[in-house]
Amino acid sequence: MTTLTDRPTTALMVIDVQQGIVDGAYRRDEVVGNIGTLVAKARDDEHPVVWVQHSGEELAQGSDAWRYVPELVRSDGEPLVHKTHGDSFAGTDLEQVLAAAGIGHLVVVGAESDACIRSTIHGAFVRGYDVTLVSDAHTAGDKSAWGAPPVDQVVAHTNLYWQFETAPGRTAAVVETKDIVFGG
Repeated sequence: MTTLTDRPTTALMVIDVQQGIVDGAYRRDEVVGNIGTLVAKARDDEHPVVWVQHSGEELAQGSDAWRYVPELVRSDGEPLVHKTHGDSFAGTDLEQVLAAAGIGHLVVVGAESDACIRSTIHGAFVRGYDVTLVSDAHTAGDKSAWGAPPVDQVVAHTNLYWQFETAPGRTAAVVETKDIVFGG
């Protein structure tokens, strides 16, 4: 039950599954496969799929690293939001895209678990959205050389704490790919 009025629609949000981000990421092929399954489910159930694509110093627009992985192809008419910050809402038209489609519930997948995923799920939640994180459809690269925990622990921790997130009038959930239902 989102706090956003007149927003009954659920959308799949695919964040930053770009070649330069997920190349070598933890369980890359499984995660990309799960995201592909969810994209097909959302389309079959006629629910929106919203794509988010990061650019910056190491991800120059138009470069191979910046492109989405070849296994995931955006359909004509599916919104694409370009961003330069971790939170997909910051400095973008994402809120307008979601409002125009009546979206109040986001099912979130992509990369990276400890950066753009985390920033975006919090950003959405504080803006009034219900947010479901798909536990086996987000990943990250290994940042242990800089003091971060191993990626499997980063993913597990993100899944753990998000299932207990609360706020008035909003829901947070963590669900596996096989249990996501877009219908309705």
